[in-house]
Amino acid sequence: MTEKDRVTIIARRDGKLIALESGQVVDGGKTVVVEGLRVCPSERGRGVAGLIQRITDVYIKQVYPSVNIKRLTRRDNPTPEQLSKFNILARRAVLSLIGEAKSFNSFVLDLKAKLDSIEKTEQSTTTNNQLTVLKDDQQLNAILLDPDLSTRLQLPGGAIIQDCLPLKAVESNLEILKSTNLTWLADTSNDKPRFVSFYTPPYPIPFNGGSLRLNIDMYGEDLPLARKALITHLKQVTGEIHGTVLVHIYMNQTLWTGMQRFCEGDEGVKQFQDYWEQLFLERELS
Repeated sequence: MTEKDRVTIIARRDGKLIALESGQVVDGGKTVVVEGLRVCPSERGRGVAGLIQRITDVYIKQVYPSVNIKRLTRRDNPTPEQLSKFNILARRAVLSLIGEAKSFNSFVLDLKAKLDSIEKTEQSTTTNNQLTVLKDDQQLNAILLDPDLSTRLQLPGGAIIQDCLPLKAVESNLEILKSTNLTWLADTSNDKPRFVSFYTPPYPIPFNGGSLRLNIDMYGEDLPLARKALITHLKQVTGEIHGTVLVHIYMNQTLWTGMQRFCEGDEGVKQFQDYWEQLFLERELS
């Protein structure tokens, strides 16, 4: 609620909270990203969502007159009526895994053994390519502000999407990314990385009576590097997780089949859902 350039509108009926919409102004004040729209189950189907969205749009234009674009991501398939209000900028494939925290150590070891076997069999040209953990802000900023980054990594809609938050790779957004405490990896085999990835620190969700969610975002179309990135991220996070862990891996659509096959076969960590996509939507804010 106190975050810089955060707008949260709540709706009450008879003194009870029934809905909220929350968004953040980004891209140097030109865009608002909707990150949360929630309506109490008893109020759904009564026009509350549409009402609070209209009120929020008007309020944002009053407080931030430079905002002219509204963006959001969705994990489900919107109806034709909903899509008529937005342009689809991009789709990302998502691979979902689930397992108990104690199973992830053996899962990572199995993945490493698979990777070694694949590289020997395929004589992969990327065997010697390394993914480096980016701890230096200047190095990370130089990568993110490279004008060729979007084309080279096929950024969805020209944006870096951190879980559900789409941000253009511009300087005004770097502090937002930094504040989320991401752990970054990049292909450092040359001055122009062709693969970048990060994970968001695991956070609690109410699923299954209380679980952790781990989100991993991947950018680029290099499957061997995507495999390495997954192993590296899971190694980094094994000391932070406990209980049931739900993992969502967001990636270019071309990687999904290869990554799904790479992860299958483990008894402790299994695929949680079939193929699904995250949609990146945009419309003008009038």
